Amino acid sequence: MSSLGISVCLLLLSVFISSVSQIILKKAADKTYESTLKEYMNPMVIGAYGLFFCSVILTMLALKHVPLSMSPILESSGYIFVSVMGYIFLKERFSRRKLMGFALILAGIVIFNL
Repeated sequence: MSSLGISVCLLLLSVFISSVSQIILKKAADKTYESTLKEYMNPMVIGAYGLFFCSVILTMLALKHVPLSMSPILESSGYIFVSVMGYIFLKERFSRRKLMGFALILAGIVIFNL
């Protein structure tokens, strides 16, 4: 696999990790806490921000080889990752509009990479 291919996979992994951290933050926000300090200083929130930090590092490493014009196209896959994980872990539903949005995002990624 070429360095571009590895970097593209690394960027997609970074977007996925960022999406996971967003789901963790949403789960943490749905809980009630005794104090404001406990709301922000709990393992879920700290872990989620740690994942965000890892995502930033991976993105920086990936952007050494991925053309900058390709980055926003690949990062748009995060919308799909978050929605699918929201469906699985948060019991959110897909609307027709959201499904059409997924189709447009996927079509855009495929067309850009042709």
